[in-house]
Amino acid sequence: MEIGLVELSRLQFAMTAMYHFLFVPLTLGLSILVAIMETVYVMTNRPIWRQMTKFWGSLFGINFVLGVATGITMEFQFGMNWSYYSHYVGDIFGAPLAIEGLMAFFMEATFVGLFFFGWDKLSKVSHMVVTWLVAIGSNFSALWILIANGWMQNPVGAQFNPDTMRMEMTSFFDVVFNEVAQAKFVHTVSAGYVTAAVFVLGVSALYLIQNRHKDLARRSIAVASSFGLAAALSVVVLGDESGYSASHTQKMKLAAIEGMWETHEAPAPFNLIGFPDKEARETHYAIQIPWVMGLIGTRSLTQEIPGINELEAESEERIRDGLIAYDALMTIRADRENVSPEVRETFEAHSENLGFSLLLKRYVDDPRDATDEQIAQAAADTIPGVGPLFWAFRLMVGLGFSFIAVMIFFFVRASFYQMQFPRWSLYAAVAIIPTPWIAAELGWFVAEFGRQPWTVDGVLPTALSASHLSIADLLITLAGFITFYSVLFVIEVSLMVKYIRKGPYMDVAETEAWQAKHEHRLRTHDGQGPFANPAE
Repeated sequence: MEIGLVELSRLQFAMTAMYHFLFVPLTLGLSILVAIMETVYVMTNRPIWRQMTKFWGSLFGINFVLGVATGITMEFQFGMNWSYYSHYVGDIFGAPLAIEGLMAFFMEATFVGLFFFGWDKLSKVSHMVVTWLVAIGSNFSALWILIANGWMQNPVGAQFNPDTMRMEMTSFFDVVFNEVAQAKFVHTVSAGYVTAAVFVLGVSALYLIQNRHKDLARRSIAVASSFGLAAALSVVVLGDESGYSASHTQKMKLAAIEGMWETHEAPAPFNLIGFPDKEARETHYAIQIPWVMGLIGTRSLTQEIPGINELEAESEERIRDGLIAYDALMTIRADRENVSPEVRETFEAHSENLGFSLLLKRYVDDPRDATDEQIAQAAADTIPGVGPLFWAFRLMVGLGFSFIAVMIFFFVRASFYQMQFPRWSLYAAVAIIPTPWIAAELGWFVAEFGRQPWTVDGVLPTALSASHLSIADLLITLAGFITFYSVLFVIEVSLMVKYIRKGPYMDVAETEAWQAKHEHRLRTHDGQGPFANPAE
């Protein structure tokens, strides 16, 4: 495949997005875990929970700063690398981004400062409220970003205006409560919670292996495993909801993920494993689980899920219908003042498929001049890369179920085995620390790569969205971003490792005061058990 302007623009945005998403999941999850730990501190007044809050909060702060630094770049890219996209749909897409910046980001940043510098200036309850506001602000940031992204996947609450030649919002309510956006939000934040839980679990396991900070480590494992188990189960349930949503909003993406070339008789089976072959239009050696895909995609046993071949034929019909709308639009554009009502009525009747006619601009300047072969090729372009989607989805799901198993094991050991963990399990917890990030990046890849060839599904093709930059400009900035972001990533990892090696800060005066107050209870426990010494 020849690498051109659009491909380089996509590569640059994908690189910056994937780098940024290294920091987002941990920020979402750690903010909630830190808030839970401080809540326990306020309720029990035990210094160990304050120590835990400060320690995990410092790691949250490092990650938060790097997340902000990498996220700002992405918003500028919409205007720089994707200027026609910004012009075409800016009225809709810009609104949630503006709200995210004005409300969530400023709220989050303000209370982060109070969290770190307000320990000795705020009461315990006030500081706890600040910590929860940091967590809420972090999640609100994700909400508005995913509302914007959800609209790109399912463009509701908007319509094309032939007089301004742009998409315009018709219902802010529909944009905010878009079913795809809501499903993506809860699924994404739950994945972030799992990421943080695995991170806390792994670091705590490392301390137990090193025989350091054992009390903090055991309590952290207890919190992380219970929180992580609920989050991991939520990811699976909410992923199912995303599959159901895709069955009627992004049918081609769903069919590609499943390697489903032909429409199966209801209920459709789920391809557990197989080898998609785009040339042969077949998934070889497929191992299928009966009925499962039909239940996930339609919540019924009678409704069919269309296959790729049927959807490709449907796309060709929509392209031909969209050409009628395109022809009427060109007539309106030529003489807006004197255009007849019949032309406008024709446009309105076929405007739903205008975006499909724009797929032809990849092959011909005027879509009305396209040949049958070009129309067929444009229809074939609506099929995303089946192989990469098929395997990325299955690896992501496999990792998701493995997280459930890990969390169940540590939850049971923490709850019923007096916090005693086999040494092999501690090494395993350390080893799996990177895996939630792999799963999160795969999920983002499935969502975005599966939407191709659209920037806005069914409305604006990716090939028309990019700015008219030179190849040299893109190559230079791409190299610059890779270098700069790699440096930031090394700094992030180095700081994390430094603070993990250093370990938590212990407030000796507060700990001794607590010990003196509870001296009798400590003697009763005879120094035994994981909770015996809060200063351990």
